Amino acid sequence: MMSLEMAALLREAKTIAVVGLSSDEFRPSHGVAAYMQQHGYRIVPVNPKETSILGETCYPDLASVPGEVDIVDIFRRSEAVSAIVDEAIRIGARGVWMQEGVVHPEAAAKARAAGLAVAEDLCILKEHRKI
Repeated sequence: MMSLEMAALLREAKTIAVVGLSSDEFRPSHGVAAYMQQHGYRIVPVNPKETSILGETCYPDLASVPGEVDIVDIFRRSEAVSAIVDEAIRIGARGVWMQEGVVHPEAAAKARAAGLAVAEDLCILKEHRKI
């Protein structure tokens, strides 16, 4: 279940950096990001193996993303989450969203301690549809 804090952030957010976004239209990350883009969010792809996804410039890491990021949406394995959360904290993101199947309690606690809203093991598309 999504926290009230995360629901509020999802309503207010404008920019979502999607870490692990794939250019493959059949991958969940692509479908979710396309849906969020169609619903008014600016999607910033973060994938060092790509140059452009969904018509947006792709960045190799969060530190390379220009401007503010409201939510860091994570489509990576749980073992990669801790380093991504560290980057999200450094760039001043307002929240981190770990997609379904992605859980990292220590990284979530670190994000919360730094003042970020956190969602774990939830699909941002499904939660957006609820609100």
